[in-house]
Amino acid sequence: MSDLMQTLGIKIISVKSDQSIISLEISEGTKQPYGLVHGGINAVLAETAASLAGEQNVPAGSHVAGVTLTTHHLRPAQAGTLRATATPLHIGRNIQTWQVEVKNGEVLTSVSEVTLSRVGK
Repeated sequence: MSDLMQTLGIKIISVKSDQSIISLEISEGTKQPYGLVHGGINAVLAETAASLAGEQNVPAGSHVAGVTLTTHHLRPAQAGTLRATATPLHIGRNIQTWQVEVKNGEVLTSVSEVTLSRVGK
């Protein structure tokens, strides 16, 4: 899909207009120096999951772009697979807001709110 997704190894599990699910295997390249998943990874997963679903809600020739991103890091992760699930809070003509939960197995590791803006036609 995108270079960043390929670089990090993000996998698309499902994408619909009302939900997307992606995953990422934790690796040394996704950790900060203390051996924990870097907080930026949670943000990347959140914006990516929201954007994939958000694209399903705009007409052909339009795209979505992130406007705001707020991420709450709840629990650290060191190993395993992160799974991000995006669900809409609001889908409007030009603005969409999504909630994204990232889990490592059954453990909720972060929650984000992502606002997207329609770009283009």
